[in-house]
Amino acid sequence: MNDIASCCDKNSGKEDVSKDDVQSFYSNAALTPQESLCCPTQYDLGDLSHIPKEVLEISYGCGSPVGKAGLQEGQTVLDLGSGGGIDCFIAAKYVGKTGHVYGIDMTEEMLNVARKNADQVVKNLGYNNIEFKRGFLENIPIEDMSVDLVTSNCVINLSTKKGDVFKEIHRILKNEGRFLIADIISEVEVPDEMRNNKELWGECISGALTLQEFINFARENKFNGLRIQKDYLWKEVSGIKFYSYTIEGSKFSSRENPSDSNSVFATYTGPFDTVIFQGTKFQLGAAVEVDRNTATILSSHSYNGQFILTDPQIEKPTGNTSETSCCS
Repeated sequence: MNDIASCCDKNSGKEDVSKDDVQSFYSNAALTPQESLCCPTQYDLGDLSHIPKEVLEISYGCGSPVGKAGLQEGQTVLDLGSGGGIDCFIAAKYVGKTGHVYGIDMTEEMLNVARKNADQVVKNLGYNNIEFKRGFLENIPIEDMSVDLVTSNCVINLSTKKGDVFKEIHRILKNEGRFLIADIISEVEVPDEMRNNKELWGECISGALTLQEFINFARENKFNGLRIQKDYLWKEVSGIKFYSYTIEGSKFSSRENPSDSNSVFATYTGPFDTVIFQGTKFQLGAAVEVDRNTATILSSHSYNGQFILTDPQIEKPTGNTSETSCCS
């Protein structure tokens, strides 16, 4: 899809894009639906049955990560840039009445829409586990280590201080918590003249990172288990392709317990012949001794199905050893 509105047109402006510019852009988008911001992908209709139409009409982004998250009953979820609340309302259904969902947005207009429609969502679900707060990506109004999953739908690119955003996400996540972010990724570094275009910034173009830049921000803020999925080509602007990606990362903090020094054995299950994790080489089918912190990481959601963990201290035979066994 080619966008003929060049970043170099007369209305581009030469001033740096600010947080106020983005806030003004989305305040207007809350009042009047903007077709240029609408996501070309479709939500699962089963996820939308409890959500009012007004919310669906101002649901902007590049693809909801919530349906891919594998949420469980009782978990706490936070959606950054929650807008009219669609992803929060979907998550609320998944985590159930024992879970909790926070929506964070910087625009009062978006929050007003979300809060107004939350009443109907709560009525449809039969329980209230949703809370919307005003705040910024770089200073999230949530307590340390209190969230299981952070999501965002085409929002990280809107921040002018992305390092601060990743730092905040790491702060609020519980140990072994994770982020699942749908965002726009540029095939090359966005040129300065495009970064100063306020309209293209609001349309999730000018603030886009390259994939390597995104990964670097995640790694610099101590996220592991990064997983990447390219979803589709979003737009082409001034010869630069912009794609929608979904990227996942997890937080792991080392646990020091001198009384628990026994090792665990990790067996890599494929599909590659060998992989290297934190400097340790794992060959397909070969058991490798690892410490318990490493075992915790390898058994997490991020590495689901890639390793078999064997703990000699706790494993017990599961066979029937009684005299009535079929093998007696």
